[in-house]
Amino acid sequence: MLSTTRSIPQPLNRVTLNDEDPIWSAIREEAADEEQRSSCLCLFLNKTVLEVARLEEALGGILSSKLATDFVGGERMKSVVLRAFAACPAIRLAIRQDLQAIVDRDPVADGFLKPFVFFKGFQALQAHRVAHWHWNHNGRFLATYLQNRVSEIFGVDIHPAARIGAGILMDHATGIVVGETSVIEDNVSILHEVTLGGTGKQSGDRHPKVRQGVLIGAGAKILGNVEIGEGSKIGAGSVVLDSVPPHCTVAGVPARIVARRTTSIPAMEMDQQFPHHFEDGSGI
Repeated sequence: MLSTTRSIPQPLNRVTLNDEDPIWSAIREEAADEEQRSSCLCLFLNKTVLEVARLEEALGGILSSKLATDFVGGERMKSVVLRAFAACPAIRLAIRQDLQAIVDRDPVADGFLKPFVFFKGFQALQAHRVAHWHWNHNGRFLATYLQNRVSEIFGVDIHPAARIGAGILMDHATGIVVGETSVIEDNVSILHEVTLGGTGKQSGDRHPKVRQGVLIGAGAKILGNVEIGEGSKIGAGSVVLDSVPPHCTVAGVPARIVARRTTSIPAMEMDQQFPHHFEDGSGI
């Protein structure tokens, strides 16, 4: 049963692909209710949601309207998006898991409709999923074109080769940069101006690996082929140059461990607070 509460969910166990598609039903119900209250947005709601049969088709229309150019028009761009959606069930499932993650973790999201039609973190992430599929299916130039358009339109720069799991919240999203060999596992929350980058001009596997349940605070920079352990928290504005053990909170420049909690799932809790003193008693 899908939920719009803020209780901490069990990872990825509530959203599945089936004929009923309760998330799409919820989006349509919210759109119908909003249509009654916002007469000036009736055409927008009808064209984006109410006249569309399936979630993927609706999202394809939204993304293509934003990413299209004079050289790659709306219909051509929509076919690029829908081709990836049709070919990859994992993308279709991840779309719904990302929406559920937003509703569970972001207090601004009072339903599924607003994130679906307005939240650029969600939309940029789904465009990345399309680019990543094309990258892996002999479409690397096209994937790079999509990356460029996403960066221009949404202010989010994710290399199409980066591997990103499901149940991801990119809150606000402005200024997020994710490098080519980065890995982000399931149920991770990332705030704005986060960088998962390299440390210089080296080639090969050179970007961070972020494990499940991690929360990365606003403005944090994680650099190099380091591992951010499961259930860890990266304080806002921190610069992480070394691997972080599971279930640790790190903060500072350079980042140091400030706390250890073996039971927390920071990505779900969305609590960016951390202790004012390090484990050794010194101040931050």
